[in-house]
Amino acid sequence: MTEQSAHEKYEFKKKLESLRDKKGRSTELISLYIPADKQIFDVTNQLKDEHGQAANIKSKLTRTNVQGAIESLLSRLRYLDKVPENGIVYFTGAIDIGANKTNMESEVIVPPEPITVYKYHCDSSFYLEPLEDMLKDKGTFGLLVLDRREATVGLLVGKRIEAFRNLTSTVPGKQRKGGQSSHRFQQLRLIAIHEFYKRIGDAADDIFLAVEPKDLKGILIGGPSPTKEEFYAGEFLHHELMRKILGLFDTAYTDESGLSELVNAAADKLQDLELMGQKNAVRAFFKELISDSGKVAYGETQVRANLEINAVDMLLLSEDLRAERVTTKCSVCGYENKWTRRWKPGEAAPTAGNCPNCGASLEVTDVTDIVDELSALADRSNAKVVFVSTDFDEGSQLMNAFGGIAAILRYSTGV
Repeated sequence: MTEQSAHEKYEFKKKLESLRDKKGRSTELISLYIPADKQIFDVTNQLKDEHGQAANIKSKLTRTNVQGAIESLLSRLRYLDKVPENGIVYFTGAIDIGANKTNMESEVIVPPEPITVYKYHCDSSFYLEPLEDMLKDKGTFGLLVLDRREATVGLLVGKRIEAFRNLTSTVPGKQRKGGQSSHRFQQLRLIAIHEFYKRIGDAADDIFLAVEPKDLKGILIGGPSPTKEEFYAGEFLHHELMRKILGLFDTAYTDESGLSELVNAAADKLQDLELMGQKNAVRAFFKELISDSGKVAYGETQVRANLEINAVDMLLLSEDLRAERVTTKCSVCGYENKWTRRWKPGEAAPTAGNCPNCGASLEVTDVTDIVDELSALADRSNAKVVFVSTDFDEGSQLMNAFGGIAAILRYSTGV
């Protein structure tokens, strides 16, 4: 499975926003999740059963809408020879469009990650939770919890914690046995602790180095003090892994439950890491802006002009940016107008209005998504595209002060 590009993730998020805003008057909206290993024959049989059961719905309108949605699904499944590798999701139903009217709509999504569970869901809104989970960061983090008696090594993959190795030590307790001098006992104890730390390091190396370097976002180490500090100071991990340690965190447990405790303790660090790449990009933009180097552009017009001459090194787009260029034309006198519409999820599309020349109704002849257009121009010139969240101050500033569109240039253009 290939990782989603930033633009694909943006488009996927925008599609889910659109589906989230659609509502039915009753339990008339159907969400159908079909994993790759599900037989289409079994799905159609269940849908036929659901169609029969829908005949018992008291409200004639609701009954008609639900059965109509199921019939639409059955019709679509006739043309599906094989379920895609990641599965497929159907959304269909009578959408409330206001003025006491509904409109039967359907949407099909092939998700960016595999669907693991088959689900038929009927409600007044679409069931989106499994797809929304796919938008969350899916980086892999190494997990290690230890004390002088026990250690557990695992991985955090997306939201899933996997324990791989549990090790126990032969380190003697602090009380020496009879016949041993205090000094001799302490020496043997320190040697046993060192050997145990070395075993832990070797086990962690085996597990963490098996992960693709680009996928391993960092390593978290937990345990009581001073054990985790001793392990870190002794550099018992491979030198490449030492550079990926994000922090040391206090945990009471060192078994498999300690891995969950470690993830909870490091929640703030993990959240910060997801935004770090975006923060660095925005800070680089502000640094160039303040230095007055001339190597920045912002706003749709200026950024587009620099993209067209291949001068953009990094294109910054806000994740909250929703903009499209609308072209309207008068069929009577030929008047044409282009304008940029910014909108928020759930907003109704504006009417085209009337021709300023002859008063006839204008028609919308073209709608171009600004983000799609700018991203395509960036791809053409090998410019990096960074989608920036508004969950941190600089990200909000990019959206509010610069319209959510900015660029760092390869050279000063004066455009």
